[in-house]
Amino acid sequence: MAPHNGLVHLKEYDIKDSNIELIGSDLDHKVKYASAATEPAWNDGRVGVTPGLFVWRIEDFSVVPVPPSAHGQFYSGDSYIILSSQALSPKTDPTKLTHAIHFLLGAHTTQDEAGTAAYKTVELDAFLRGAAVQHRELQARPSPSFLALFPRLTFLRGGVASGFRHVVETSPPTTTPEDEVTTLLRVFKHPSSSSAAAPAPNDGGVIVCEVEPTWRSLDEGDVFILERGAKIWVWQGGRCSPMERAKAAQVVHEMRLAKRGDVEVVAQGEAGGRAVVRMLGGGGAESESGVLRAERPVVGAQGVGRETEGRRLFRLSDESGRLEFGLVRDVGEGISMRDLDGDDVFVLDDAGKTIWVWEGQGASKAEKAMWLKVAQAYVRKVQGEDESGEAYLTPIAKVREGCESAAFLRAIEVA
Repeated sequence: MAPHNGLVHLKEYDIKDSNIELIGSDLDHKVKYASAATEPAWNDGRVGVTPGLFVWRIEDFSVVPVPPSAHGQFYSGDSYIILSSQALSPKTDPTKLTHAIHFLLGAHTTQDEAGTAAYKTVELDAFLRGAAVQHRELQARPSPSFLALFPRLTFLRGGVASGFRHVVETSPPTTTPEDEVTTLLRVFKHPSSSSAAAPAPNDGGVIVCEVEPTWRSLDEGDVFILERGAKIWVWQGGRCSPMERAKAAQVVHEMRLAKRGDVEVVAQGEAGGRAVVRMLGGGGAESESGVLRAERPVVGAQGVGRETEGRRLFRLSDESGRLEFGLVRDVGEGISMRDLDGDDVFVLDDAGKTIWVWEGQGASKAEKAMWLKVAQAYVRKVQGEDESGEAYLTPIAKVREGCESAAFLRAIEVA
C-alpha cells in the first residue's frame, strides 16, 4: 500500500530541523520532477496578477488549492503555502502589487511536506520575480503578519499524510455511545491581535484549536467546545472574556448548520461545568480544585522576544572566495539601513522577535541560495544558548533590496 493511502502517517518533521537542507537531496529531485517545467498552481491567470489571498496545501509533492470557504482552516498534520497580494496604490495604480508568501508547517507535518513547502515557496517567489517577502511560519507560534491575514484561525488535528479526515455529517451519527468520537476545541483571542505593528483584520480575531479531549486541556481563561456524537457543550472558563464567549457562539452556530445536534452552554463553576470535566476524565480532587490551567497550543510571536539581549546584525558573503558568516553589529550598537551592502546577504536578529534576512540585489547565487539554511543554523545556535528552549520557534522572514516590508524597516531602524 502506498504510504499516503490508508491510516499511515509518515515520519513527522522535526520543526527544529532546517528544511532548506532538503534542497539538492532526493526530495529536491522528486519535487522538480513532479513540478516539471511549470507549476499549474501558479498559472491560473490570477496569481501575481490580481490582489487577494491564495492558499495551497501540500499533497503528495503537489500544490493543491484550498477553496476560499476553507481559508483560515488548517490541519496540524499538513504544510501550506499562503500568498497575500495587495495593490500598492489601490486608487492610482491597482495593477502594481506587493506580495508576501508564508509557508506554514503544521505541528505534526511530515518531512516530505515541510521540504516541499519550502521548495515551492522559493519557486513561487521566482514566479513573482523575487519581489515577495517570504515567511517561515510554525503552527505553535505564527508571526503577527500571518495572524493578520485571517479574522479566525482554526487548527484541527489530522492531515493528508495520516489519511485522516474531519467528516461533516448531515444526519445524526449511528455509532453507539461507547463508540462516539469526542472532539474538544479551544477558543481564545489572537495572542498578537492587539499588536500595533501588525493589527488583525478586526480586533476580535480568534484562534480555534483542536486539543486533546481530556480535562487537562481545559483552562479557566478560555472557552471550550466539546462535541460528542450529536451533542455539543460550550464550557466557559471562569476567567474567559465576553469576546471569547461570543466567538465560541459563532463557531457553534456554524457547526450546527453543518451537523444537527443539541447545544448546552455551561459555566466552569456550575454543575453542568463539572459534568463536562467528568466527561473528559476528570472528577478527582485535582480537577475539582477550581483552578484549571493548560498551556495554549498557539502563542504569540511576541513571546519569543529576547528583548534584554538586544539586536544583532550579521553578513553572509563570499567576497573572500568562500562563504563566510560574520557579525557586523553587536548588541548595543546602532543598526540602520546604512549598514547593509547590496552585494551581500544580511541577517538581522530583532532581539528574538523575528530573524530577518535581507538579500542585496547584487548578492551572488550562492549567497541567495543559502539564506534560509544560514538563518536556521543561526537559530539552532541560539537554541543551544536559550534557557527557555524556544528559540527555534522564532519567526524567520526574507526581504529583497528595494522590496523591503514596513515591518522590516521598523525592525532595522528602531531607536
